[in-house]
Amino acid sequence: MKSCGVVVEYNPFHNGHLYHLEESKKHAEADCMIAIMSGNFLQRGEPAIIDKWYRTKAALHGGADLVLELPFLYAVQHSDYFSQGAIQTLAEVGVDSICFGSENGRITAFTEAFEHMNKHQEEYDVTVRRYLNEGYSYPEASRLGYESIAFPSGSIDLTQPNNILGYSYVKQLLTYAPDIEPLTVLRKNNHYHDEEIHGKIASATSIRKELLEEEGMTEKAEQSLPPSTVEVLHQYKNNHGIWHDWEAYFHLLQYKIMTMEESTLRCFHGVDEGLEYRLKRTIKEATTFHQFISSLKTKRYTWTRLQRTLAHILVGTDKQEARVFLRETPPPYARILGMSETGKKYLRAVKKETSIPLITQPQQLDHEMLDLEARAAAAYYSVLTPERRVDQLKREYGPPVIHS
Repeated sequence: MKSCGVVVEYNPFHNGHLYHLEESKKHAEADCMIAIMSGNFLQRGEPAIIDKWYRTKAALHGGADLVLELPFLYAVQHSDYFSQGAIQTLAEVGVDSICFGSENGRITAFTEAFEHMNKHQEEYDVTVRRYLNEGYSYPEASRLGYESIAFPSGSIDLTQPNNILGYSYVKQLLTYAPDIEPLTVLRKNNHYHDEEIHGKIASATSIRKELLEEEGMTEKAEQSLPPSTVEVLHQYKNNHGIWHDWEAYFHLLQYKIMTMEESTLRCFHGVDEGLEYRLKRTIKEATTFHQFISSLKTKRYTWTRLQRTLAHILVGTDKQEARVFLRETPPPYARILGMSETGKKYLRAVKKETSIPLITQPQQLDHEMLDLEARAAAAYYSVLTPERRVDQLKREYGPPVIHS
């Protein structure tokens, strides 16, 4: 069976994602589509609007055959670690190709950029360090680093979010899994950060904004979603009474930060360069999450970096623990969240060839990274009613979603 991997978040699964899956399958001439998906917390440091089980259902309805979970520690990271966890896991389950969406749409632009970077890596690194020392954020220092090595005309624009992730995927592929074919699909009709819905293909950002602001499904949101996703969103809201966003967690985050000493805060992953003092000062005056993070944000600390750090504080990710885990190559296991009949057949064919355990339930493996996953689940479901929280924490130890 020929397989194609995609790296996704599906927050929520929308018509653009449907297009990407369909086009990826065509480009790769694949029999089996394998999605590796962030769990309940996402790469930008946000809680997913609905949990990973419901998002898995939407993915399987939309054409994915196998959904794997990208562990929390890799999911809530900058692009290099995010792509490392995703690409190396997909390589371990034997995919033939990996296809990503990009603003560029030409795979040769990404491979040429990788070759150019290899020739100028030292100059790039020196430039990035200089700008970081001057107080610039990492994304801005990286942008200036790319400018310093003069990418050739027609190369990729590495200020665009999907191009950045795509470049990281290609870098991981060409470095660690050169036998896997990289492919890309041009994004249609919208920008990653667009906040307004315009037509049937809209950004996930704009869809979440519409759902959360209107506190329910609207005609505008519905037109941008497959019917199966609309149903899944309704099911989650009806069953759990909530669509998740940071404001729901602010009181918990505020309690943690206000009752901790600076020395304790300093131990969490992402709390660097004296950020613990700024956290303690700022939290006392904030009444909402938006107000808090707006006050925290500086030239050095971007909104996304801060959200990731706050997610790690909420979950309790120890800095030393994270460093040890992130050195593991490849990731220590692959957890299966859901599968179709095609996905089942694929797993039977590759199971004996993988060098990492493929698990369907966390109790099948004793590994400290799974303890971190349990904490991430506890944090995510902490805003539900007690009865629902108990049910969902039990679900964490249940079987994958099966789609027939």
